[in-house]
Formats: sequence, structure tokens, C-alpha cells
Amino acid sequence: MKIKENFLLRKISDSYVVVPVGDAVVDFSGLINLNESGAFLFEKLQKGATEDELVQALLGEYDVAEDVARADVQKFIKKAQDADVLR
Repeated sequence: MKIKENFLLRKISDSYVVVPVGDAVVDFSGLINLNESGAFLFEKLQKGATEDELVQALLGEYDVAEDVARADVQKFIKKAQDADVLR
């Protein structure tokens, strides 16, 4: 999985937002707000991470059980698909 090219992650103060650029501005109105772990996953998806790679990355970065990490990753992927930012 990979984030579409026309979506960028930006840190504004203590918040993370995903903004559309280029052609995506026409089809996508608004912003996506992310917390720190969401931004972490978004960055991994920009590089084309798989679901298993995302789970392993969360386990390496945060003190979380594997079943919780997997559920969080699946939820994040679903939201990214619903927002149409994945290709």
C-alpha cells in the first residue's frame, strides 16, 4: 500500500495534518488530522509499507501489544481507504 502522491503530511505546532496538493485539491476538500501514531503510520505508507510492516513498526516504536497494534493498523488503513488517499 502506498499514499497517493498528491497528499502531504505537515506538522503544524503540535498537530499533524494531511493536505491535498496538485490535482488532489479538486477531488479532495478539507484536511485530515492525525495524532502522533497516525503520522508515524502515514510516513511508513508514503514509502509503500505493507500491513505487516506497519504492525512491526508500531511494535518497535511504541509499547503496545501485537493484537492492539494490528487492530490499530487495520483501523488506520480503513480510514485511509475511506478518505481515498491510498493507491
